[in-house]
Amino acid sequence: MKLLHCNGLLSSSMLLLLAAIFALASWEQAMAFDPSPLQDFCVADMNSPVRVNGFPCKDPMSVTPDDFFNAARLDQPRNTMNRFGSIVTNINVTQFPGLNTLGISLARIDYGPLGVNTPHIHPRATELLTVLEGTLYLGFVTSNPNRLFSKVVKKGDVFVFPKAMIHFQMNLDHHKPAAALSSLSSQNPGVITIASAVFGSQPPISDDVLAKAFQVEKNLIDWLQSQFWENTNY
Repeated sequence: MKLLHCNGLLSSSMLLLLAAIFALASWEQAMAFDPSPLQDFCVADMNSPVRVNGFPCKDPMSVTPDDFFNAARLDQPRNTMNRFGSIVTNINVTQFPGLNTLGISLARIDYGPLGVNTPHIHPRATELLTVLEGTLYLGFVTSNPNRLFSKVVKKGDVFVFPKAMIHFQMNLDHHKPAAALSSLSSQNPGVITIASAVFGSQPPISDDVLAKAFQVEKNLIDWLQSQFWENTNY
């Protein structure tokens, strides 16, 4: 009887411990994502003067099927004639109000020959990239210590960039374009392009600060800043 009693206590303790572990895991998982919607949908009212973290909802009685549709033509290649040789076509809540509160968005990325989607961060989203055409060299860098995870990927391959990690892609072909489709875990993932944020901010970061940070002469910093101030189309 004592053994049964001890086993019963042990079982109860184990159940309580397991319940606590599962509760903690569930809490951590919940904290890792956007809050769950409290209604079926919340089509963004882009004309509302109300300012919230996101966008206020349209009257659900005025919502139509077109609010959940976007003629994005993501099958169509884009013009990559710029100094980086790439262009990103975003489909987020700004272009597609039906995405409001749904925690997802898309982007098509086109790369000219040797085109680069330069190192950048999405501060609010994990990105899942699928190669549509071509061969890409891509990767991301972790927080300190800064470890690079990179790979060459081809048509049909999928690669994930964890949330807020610096990442990049480059078309390896000297003659043919490439394209990819990205799914992002936020209706409005945001983007911080590293080079333009550091050297092209307005007003500029002090060249004394940047020279010290990069351990170079100030005249090099001034030249780098001039590249971004003179070329606003980046």
